[in-house]
Amino acid sequence: PVTARPDVTASRLHLVRHGEVDNPTRVLYGRLPHFHLSDDGQRMARAAAEHVASLGRDVEALRCSPLERTQESAAPFAERFRLEPVLDERVIEPANVFEGTRMSRSLRNPFNWWHLRQPSLPSWGEPYTSIADRMLGAMNDLWHGTEAGDAVIVSHQAPIWITHLSVAGLPLRHDPRTRRCALSSVTSFERVGDVWREVEYAEPAAT
Repeated sequence: PVTARPDVTASRLHLVRHGEVDNPTRVLYGRLPHFHLSDDGQRMARAAAEHVASLGRDVEALRCSPLERTQESAAPFAERFRLEPVLDERVIEPANVFEGTRMSRSLRNPFNWWHLRQPSLPSWGEPYTSIADRMLGAMNDLWHGTEAGDAVIVSHQAPIWITHLSVAGLPLRHDPRTRRCALSSVTSFERVGDVWREVEYAEPAAT
């Protein structure tokens, strides 16, 4: 983690979701290794970097999850802004007991229903409160450790959406199918004092 300095801060922090993953077997890949961006995913990642560049704001820091798809999605930002991406375990995909399976098949198996017993946690993986705590910790450290300009964190759908809910003061329990966090989307935040607020959401890869 970056050492916090109270006298310096960033200007805006962008949470960027990775691009489309090459996943012909349609499994829930989670934290599994060797899942890389598809050709479309590479295009999406470039679109996200171009969108942030089009804002006309200096980007001075780049962090990403250690998984392959996020490192590959961070590459266009590294090239565009001449930055070295730093890996941060705190922004990784949450653990999930269904990892490596096809959800449509897993949910038809009664032996798996136990994992759905308490969706408010959720009971199938890492608690939502844990995800929020680690994401906000990473954001706080990066914000205070960036002397000027913007910062970018390339992460995953669930951590970004949980951060959105937490910052908005909304319940963390939700239906994963309702998440507003498209591939290579950019969710932007600013911090006033000790309070984060979301200031923009964009889907530059949607067209």
